[in-house]
Amino acid sequence: MRTETMAVSDTYEAVIGLEVHAQMLTETKLFCGCSTKFGAEPNTQTCPVCTGMPGVLPVLNRKAVEFAVKTGLATHCRISPYSRFARKNYFYPDLPKGYQISQYELPICEGGYVEIVVDGVVKRIGITRIHMEDDAGKNIHEGAGHYSLVDLNRAGVPLMEIVSEPDIRSPREAAEYMRKLRSILRYLGVCDGNMEQGSLRCDANVSVRPVGQKEFGVKAELKNMNSFRFVEKALEYEIKRQIQVLKEGGKIVQETRLWDSVAGVTQSMRSKEEAHDYRYFPEPDLVPMVTGREIIEAIDSSLPELPDAKRGRFVSAYGLPEYDADLLTSERSIAEWYEEAVKAGGQPKTVSNWMMGELMRLLNEDGRSIEECPVRPAQLAGMLQLIDNGTISGKIAKTVFEEMYRTGKDAGTVVKEKGLVQISDEGAIEAAIDEIIAKNPAEAERFRAGEEKLMGFFVGQVMKAMKGKANPQLLNELLKKRLR
Repeated sequence: MRTETMAVSDTYEAVIGLEVHAQMLTETKLFCGCSTKFGAEPNTQTCPVCTGMPGVLPVLNRKAVEFAVKTGLATHCRISPYSRFARKNYFYPDLPKGYQISQYELPICEGGYVEIVVDGVVKRIGITRIHMEDDAGKNIHEGAGHYSLVDLNRAGVPLMEIVSEPDIRSPREAAEYMRKLRSILRYLGVCDGNMEQGSLRCDANVSVRPVGQKEFGVKAELKNMNSFRFVEKALEYEIKRQIQVLKEGGKIVQETRLWDSVAGVTQSMRSKEEAHDYRYFPEPDLVPMVTGREIIEAIDSSLPELPDAKRGRFVSAYGLPEYDADLLTSERSIAEWYEEAVKAGGQPKTVSNWMMGELMRLLNEDGRSIEECPVRPAQLAGMLQLIDNGTISGKIAKTVFEEMYRTGKDAGTVVKEKGLVQISDEGAIEAAIDEIIAKNPAEAERFRAGEEKLMGFFVGQVMKAMKGKANPQLLNELLKKRLR
């Protein structure tokens, strides 16, 4: 494995660590039975527990613990046999308890890593810890009045906080790390990864230091980055800002800054808190958590094939180029769609070409995911068989596939209804060729005199005359004979 350090200027380099908050795909909240469904009317998914009423007691969601252990195993972490929750105390209007239930000294997962690839170079990003915590509510700053509204539907929703080591050296690496984490979480089925809805959020700690210096510089924490692009842009701006401050003889202030995506700048929000500011102490209403070896082994045995392993298998088993394998395994649903099409009879590379080309083009145009694709894997395989047996040409197939996508019909039905069967009758093709040569005698003479690039002209004219239905291979063979 090769690694590299990427300097952001001739004299300074960035040091970046990410704190990723992933909302777990449980049906209920971390310590109560309220729904976690997104988009409900404000304050309709609450109860005395998640609104912090006096005298209530939290009850831990077992499924959330399983999801955290799954994530830890998938990222090579050590699963702690003994962990406990802590109270993180701070005041904010959307935190009705006046504290967040999190984990501090004894998190459930520690010491893992994720590998990313940037410009063909593999780099390992360490994971310090993964811990569980409940989410806060949401302040809504809208309307004409001089006030804000508070929606507590999200209060108590289960989160995993995945804290990286300060191993990231560039905005590009940060974005790739986020993409890789999202892919793993979605493969595991523990988080939907929807950054726009806030179910995957990222804070970044970033500092700069002279190249060669071992000590870290003073860091700033960046918030409000809800896309991979914004993560990259915010870090690019902040790194340049800090370097400029140092070059002008100033000092970096440890603070929290917000990313303004409209202005394209980071803005100071508040001074950065330290751990002691939160007055952490063990959560008195929850007993320490013991995760037995048998539980860990059972969860480990249930893990799906993860992106890196699947990517390697696609290269070795299907003979795909690494580029194809990267794209096809980026999402579990895409990889499964691909394998179903191959099992239905499609040639591996041909299926890959059609998926990465026509299929993704149509899905992107409509803003659809692969799960919403109206063409089933077996239908694509069936269309490819029509190309292989000469029923339709590759060019006609594009028309057929688009009609399949729009209607959901099988390729055979579309070909029959649209009259798109490829013409392989030699006599019919020869007649069309003779007609085109007769209409273009000058071009025919130039071709015979050595201007072979005119072959494309004649192929195009014959195809136009035959409405694109001529067998391309046969057409080329017959043209060469006729033009001698």
